[in-house]
Amino acid sequence: MTVAVSAESLRKVYPGSPPVEALASIDLEIQDNEFFTLLGPSGCGKTTLLRLIAGFEHPTSGRLDMFGESLLESPPYKRPINTVFQNYALFPHMTVAENIGFGLQMLGTPKDSIKATVGEMMELVQMSQLADRQTSQISGGQQQRVALARALAPRPKILLLDEPLSALDFKLRKQMQLELKRLQTETAITFIFVTHDQEEALTMSDRIAVMSNGAIRQIGRPREIYDRPADRFVADFIGDTNFLSAEVISITGETAQLRLSSGQVVEAHANDGSQGKVTLALRPEHAQLTAEGAGVLAGTLREVVYFGTDTHLYVTLDDGDEFILRQQNAPTIDNSFTAGDRVGVTFPARAAQVLRD
Repeated sequence: MTVAVSAESLRKVYPGSPPVEALASIDLEIQDNEFFTLLGPSGCGKTTLLRLIAGFEHPTSGRLDMFGESLLESPPYKRPINTVFQNYALFPHMTVAENIGFGLQMLGTPKDSIKATVGEMMELVQMSQLADRQTSQISGGQQQRVALARALAPRPKILLLDEPLSALDFKLRKQMQLELKRLQTETAITFIFVTHDQEEALTMSDRIAVMSNGAIRQIGRPREIYDRPADRFVADFIGDTNFLSAEVISITGETAQLRLSSGQVVEAHANDGSQGKVTLALRPEHAQLTAEGAGVLAGTLREVVYFGTDTHLYVTLDDGDEFILRQQNAPTIDNSFTAGDRVGVTFPARAAQVLRD
């Protein structure tokens, strides 16, 4: 596959007392026609990396290439890159069509070509019926579509999206997640998306880079990131996770035999040869509540919380650790447990993961 953007030992240090290292020696390859997401908490460096790609910031050191050519000496206006920000920055006195065509007009594109492209973009984002409406008279979701159409109109090779869904309400945000993925697929443009929302990243991305403190902790496909996190930070940041202290007894292939603090011996997936004291990670939906004595863990059911599609079960284990289970509300599932019951917890070895801290 063709590499759209590559970074090698890329650093960004802001001067100060002391200096602030926003990016710490980033190595990264983003493929052409890929929906790639930079995911992490506030201050992790994801927006800084996006701004370096756009040309709004200059790196302290390292390489940054686009399709094999260095970007470091290329000013922002010469890069075939467009950006959609949190604030859509539309012109309220212009119509939808005029906003979409504005960038093309500034590039000196012929009027006939502008008209054709604007029509194509409005159809792509399903806004043709509002072409003559001023952007101050349309909804937030519609404004976001106009901002996307305007950014796509010059047909950039790369589209950067800096948390563009953060201002939308929950239902509209869910709808626009699917729309963004559709647009990326139909246009075949490389999308680089920045968010702190794990669900957004899992829903839309071909691959995800999880970032923390200016470094990339893991790069992988959504299922890989979720089911096989590289370390405790990734497991804790992506979704809910139970963590249990354990000690490695032996490892055969990728299966580790562990002794929990309770003394119980269990098996789990291990891929880095960890020895000694480790952390066992287990997603809430991968464990099952059983009668007392029937599980590998034992404890007291402290609370049962109904969420409609599923129920969350909070168990205090006998060694004092808290454990959460997520159980789908299906007719075949036993929902007879109540708070105060003595219970067991069981899980398949392949669902548990040995992690380095």
